[in-house]
Amino acid sequence: MTYTLITANRNYSSWSLRPWLLMKALGIAFEDRLEPFAKPDNYDDFRAFSPTGQVPVLIDGRHVIADSLAIALYLADRHQGIWPAEAEARIFAQGAVAEMHGGFGHLRNDCTMNVGVRVSPKPMSEGLKRNVERVREIFETGLSRFGGPWLAGPEFSAADAFYAPVAFRIRTYGLDVGMGQAWVDHVLAHPAMQQWEAEALAESWREEAHEAELAAAGAITADYRAG
Repeated sequence: MTYTLITANRNYSSWSLRPWLLMKALGIAFEDRLEPFAKPDNYDDFRAFSPTGQVPVLIDGRHVIADSLAIALYLADRHQGIWPAEAEARIFAQGAVAEMHGGFGHLRNDCTMNVGVRVSPKPMSEGLKRNVERVREIFETGLSRFGGPWLAGPEFSAADAFYAPVAFRIRTYGLDVGMGQAWVDHVLAHPAMQQWEAEALAESWREEAHEAELAAAGAITADYRAG
């Protein structure tokens, strides 16, 4: 049976990007089902297919796995390549994924993901500065310890998938991640990321709450989205 992966708008849904990119990059076949954010609160609508009322959701027969980390763990039991094979790299990747999944609230809130725009951001809060500095540290540590071009070595892993939305944020807001920019450029050039971006730019709909978050983040200097 083929997996079904349910995700939301390409421009906005950073959590959706994680398992989508992971599965695409590792060649794990799935039916791609998009359920867009149609209003500020989509909980009731999304409850029709998601126990949490959120996306992403992976459906595998009778199994419904909601949450991007849960999806990665589920896939890791069934497919090679989710985590690096080398022990030290695997420990690093799992720690980085857990940290991204549970933290970086200032980065999420102050630099909302919007793939199709470029923004001159407002002055950083102290919390955002700390988040960006920590992202830079993770990138530089991974690249220096394991030799790149991916965060945990020569092969793409869940660490790259979970930080991929940050790569879009770094580009959108012009964030400085030092030598970690090499990884940002590398992941943005991945064919699956290019596909996600192309689909994001083709989206014509807008959702008011996400657009309000974008306006609060700073001044839009370029908008490449359709419509």
